[in-house]
Amino acid sequence: MTSKTANVWATSPVGRVAAPVREQVIAALREAILDLRLTPGQRLVERELIEQLNVSRTTVREAIRELASEGLVTVVPQKGAMVSAPSIAEATDLYEIRASLESLIVVRFVERATPSQVMRLDAAVEHFAEVVGSTTEIREVLAAKDQFYAVLIEGAASNTLRQLVEGIQARVRVLRATSLATSGRSDSAVEELRAIVAAIKDHDADAAAALCAAHIRTASKTALAQIDSSLSSP
Repeated sequence: MTSKTANVWATSPVGRVAAPVREQVIAALREAILDLRLTPGQRLVERELIEQLNVSRTTVREAIRELASEGLVTVVPQKGAMVSAPSIAEATDLYEIRASLESLIVVRFVERATPSQVMRLDAAVEHFAEVVGSTTEIREVLAAKDQFYAVLIEGAASNTLRQLVEGIQARVRVLRATSLATSGRSDSAVEELRAIVAAIKDHDADAAAALCAAHIRTASKTALAQIDSSLSSP
């Protein structure tokens, strides 16, 4: 019988590319989690991972420890490892951290971005709008929105902020998917991002930062409402 994780590996087979095996396993698991091929709450069965990735038990355990330190995996005593599923309290804190960090990134973008980067940010929003208008496939929608963040972080020109926000973004990816999959939310997100870019073009860092924080808090309300609904369902 085929296991639930048998068809989730999109990367090259472990051991066939030029990187330490441990790093390959970490990358394969991380990519599967961030691409939502491994879903929140799904168990990571050690034996299955060893067989599917053709690596040692030690390598799998090291990879799980690394991903647990990133907050992507949770290890439960007597039950083993599973893909992390943030509680409402954890999700609330993560969104508030995002609001603060990304508002600062927007301020730095206004201060440091080149005209070309501003144009690319504008283009990224319009690409996101096109994707939202053409598909409901959440992975495609997330990928399009990721392009906006990639330009925003690049233009902010801060490795410190990049590292911090990328760690948070990874931990809230499933929450972002939950929010964007809610009816009408993606369309609203398009208009919110357009407003942020408009403020950036006006070199109004305070307004852009406030709009960014509002955008994230609106997404938070949507995602948290969905989580609360799922928890209260019989």
